[in-house]
Amino acid sequence: MTGIRKYIILLLLGSTSFGVLFFYLGYRSFYETGPQDRQAVYYLPKGQGVIRTAWELEKQGLITSQDIFKLGVKLSGFDRKLQAGEFALPAKASMFDIMMTLSGGEVIQHRLTIIEGWTSWQIAEHLNSIDNMTSPVTDLPREGSVLPETYLYTKNTARHDLIRRMQVRQLDLMDVLWQKRDEGLPLLSMEDALILASIVEKETATPAERPHIAGVFVNRLRKNMRLQTDPTVIYGLSRKGFINRPLSKADLKADNPYNTYRIKGLPPTAIGHPGRAAIEAVLHPLKTDDLYFVADGTGGHAFASSLKQHLKNVRKWRRIEKDRQRTN
Repeated sequence: MTGIRKYIILLLLGSTSFGVLFFYLGYRSFYETGPQDRQAVYYLPKGQGVIRTAWELEKQGLITSQDIFKLGVKLSGFDRKLQAGEFALPAKASMFDIMMTLSGGEVIQHRLTIIEGWTSWQIAEHLNSIDNMTSPVTDLPREGSVLPETYLYTKNTARHDLIRRMQVRQLDLMDVLWQKRDEGLPLLSMEDALILASIVEKETATPAERPHIAGVFVNRLRKNMRLQTDPTVIYGLSRKGFINRPLSKADLKADNPYNTYRIKGLPPTAIGHPGRAAIEAVLHPLKTDDLYFVADGTGGHAFASSLKQHLKNVRKWRRIEKDRQRTN
């Protein structure tokens, strides 16, 4: 019995020593510099536990031992604190550093920009081309309902959720701007303002011209004159918002609700998604007598208050076009 007791004691002492040694080595490994030489990105899906996470981290070469990582996370009480998301792991991050990043670090924010004047089709095409989002856009948002600007999102954001956020931003903006609009505008609703702003957005790429062009359209609406604007005709021909050819005389005579050479007033919907500057231009148009404008060859427009002056400007623009064609 004495021999057996000594054997048991020695065995326990050996096991204890081995456990202490293993714990020490594991503890040191948990805090020592990691194996990755450069910053890495790791995505932790929602609901994934520490076991799977540890296995993936080791497989990707981000840690040296999944067992030590699991033990360290559990002993630290962080096994239920790991958060879903995409994280940037710095070069040489220790297992402890990785645990802290996955449990409380900042999730990577991606950035995308919606361009002023894009149609719903163009927005859908852009969003569907981004491969780190989910739920492809199948139903196009209502034209004019999205606020064009830069948005942040995280990996695997649903595209329709992001569109809803863009629409809320537009609604919030319109609630503020509509209350501050000039008095006496021939616009009956916020929707009317968005429709006209979408036309202004398409008519000029020069920010300083937007209030002037808005002023021309407001004057024409007040006089019950047709808007006679090419972008609406183009939208009537293609909801993409562009065609790969010049407009023809037949296009301008076509019978469709967006042909403002034939209809009076505004078209039935916006023809794109206007930005804040175009909306503000429509709600605070330049006070002017002008009723016409045409391209001036410099990227801007020549404005006129009479048809006679407008026709002179048109003839000048035609000469510029012919000179350019001969040069090319």
